[in-house]
Amino acid sequence: MNALPRPAPSSLPPAVYLIEDEPVLAEAISFLMSSRGLDSTHFPSGESFWASIEARERWVCRPACIVLDVRMKHMSGLELFDRLRLRYPDLPAPVIFLTGHGDIDMAVDVLKNGAFDFFVKPFGDNRLVDRVLEAIEESRRRIARRECATEVDERLARLSAREHDVMREVLAGKLNKVIAAELGISMRTVEVHRSNAFAKMEVRSAVELARLLESAGMSIDIAAAPRSAEAGLGSPARGEA
Repeated sequence: MNALPRPAPSSLPPAVYLIEDEPVLAEAISFLMSSRGLDSTHFPSGESFWASIEARERWVCRPACIVLDVRMKHMSGLELFDRLRLRYPDLPAPVIFLTGHGDIDMAVDVLKNGAFDFFVKPFGDNRLVDRVLEAIEESRRRIARRECATEVDERLARLSAREHDVMREVLAGKLNKVIAAELGISMRTVEVHRSNAFAKMEVRSAVELARLLESAGMSIDIAAAPRSAEAGLGSPARGEA
């Protein structure tokens, strides 16, 4: 069977969510986005944007970029960013901050915490749009990884506890006879579990399996962790055929 191809990003058109409390600047940025063929939606406050996404959870399925002013009345851009990170640990929409105050320490902090970029007003129009376009491409990649991870999770769920055990050892590069000795089963049984695991994961080799997990953004150790402990199942007795 063939390895899972990288899933195509969402077919929905990309969106720009602009959270800015200065109407003149918001209008200028919206016009700038439309001049480059980008669909932008303006929110005058962090609260209005939060209320909007609360009402439609599937907004995260659309490739997007969030352009967010740092200093706003009531909910600040930083507070909204923290809420988004808490609610959506794998937020698919990169965040670009705007600020009228050139605070280098703040810029460093938000970038460390996952922001895509940080612009100090006034900023170059073309540079901002270029970064928004790059952020949307990054959003497509994040959505693709998430869709791939969902598919891989479904395949992993098909494996038995023993198939997980064998797959973990295969990914560690161990030979069948070594795996048999460590798990206390026959080499033939290892071969059967290995073949079954590959079939259920829809790969033909350990290399394809490793690439599949990598394409889903998964740690090999985590993805291949044995399920026997989770399910409360013991390992088969030594001498299993």
